[in-house]
Amino acid sequence: MLTRLPMTWLVADKTGPADAQGNPAAAPYTTMHIEDGQARYSVNVDDLEDFPEGLGRLLEADLVLSVGDRRLRAEVGRVRGIPGVMQPPFSALEDAERALDGPVWPQGIPPIYVGNTVIDIELIYPIDTRVDRYSLRSTLTLPDPSESLDPPDPLNPLDPAGRSETANLIIDHASDPPLVFRVSGSMAEEVVVLRSRWSAAATFVVQGLIHILEGTDHVLFVLCLVLGATGLRMLAWRITGFTIGHSLTLSLGFFGFAPQGAWFIPLVETGIALSIVYAAISALAQKERLGMSLMVTTLLGLLHGAGFSFVLREILDLDALHLWTSLLAFNVGVEIGQLLIALVIWPILMLIAKAPKWFTLARWTIALPCILVAMVWTGQRGMQIFLGG
Repeated sequence: MLTRLPMTWLVADKTGPADAQGNPAAAPYTTMHIEDGQARYSVNVDDLEDFPEGLGRLLEADLVLSVGDRRLRAEVGRVRGIPGVMQPPFSALEDAERALDGPVWPQGIPPIYVGNTVIDIELIYPIDTRVDRYSLRSTLTLPDPSESLDPPDPLNPLDPAGRSETANLIIDHASDPPLVFRVSGSMAEEVVVLRSRWSAAATFVVQGLIHILEGTDHVLFVLCLVLGATGLRMLAWRITGFTIGHSLTLSLGFFGFAPQGAWFIPLVETGIALSIVYAAISALAQKERLGMSLMVTTLLGLLHGAGFSFVLREILDLDALHLWTSLLAFNVGVEIGQLLIALVIWPILMLIAKAPKWFTLARWTIALPCILVAMVWTGQRGMQIFLGG
């Protein structure tokens, strides 16, 4: 693994005890001095040139690379410190290799501020099996941006100003073209890299299944759809309509063909809550015709598909490898979850239906709580529309 990161990421949380003036002691590979009454931290070039491996070990300790449940440990290879204004290209594999082939510190360049320095580090992970799926996360402790100095001091590695929108770029060169992942923030959450098409498909089938089964509003809607079906044929048409609707808006929403305003997500969520109210009332009335049932469930499926797309955009990048496979797999997972709910509920309802009085009681017992809960959600989510999300 060839990495480049700001030196402040490695050392900002490793300073020593504060002195009488409240200035923390210098972190490893840095020196502290006072300029104009302010603590300034510069690169300790002597330490870096004497023992560059130690700086690499700081990164290895905080960068967690896992294959399955096993965390891999790395040996430290090449290490370079580079003034930010001199940093060479790094995104292509050949560029990264060339960047790491130079001296530990550029000849003739005096020590500079830590905040103006980037570090290139090579980590070597010994493993004797093919890897199609691995994960990365960082345990680096970055300062809270809300605690920025006043006024902000970009030369002080302890000043977190501007770090809340940190952009991480992960490029896996094992495939052609390379896999590219873009992640914002500190990478405290695991980033999963999938090299295999089938591994990607399996992962997103599970994600789709989990989302519908953990989404109480989606579960209640499907429950009411099943409850309102007067026969197996109508149930099939209702499931089909819902599938058509949510498949369409899931794809359109994921690719950005939807309003981007802060009001849109709560509007969709409010619509989903109202769809439960409609489905529950329809289940109580049981007067809906077959053609009307298909049309209505398709329209309501459009709402739920938009909701699914919000989740998918959080876990799948537009430039991800196997994009269409992952998108289709997520949709399949949603379908499996929907069918599982129907397969559990429908046989139970058919048994109860043999006693009409008990069946009527069961429909009211299920539908009324669904209406009550959905109306509460409608009020809560509706308020969010006017609050801008």
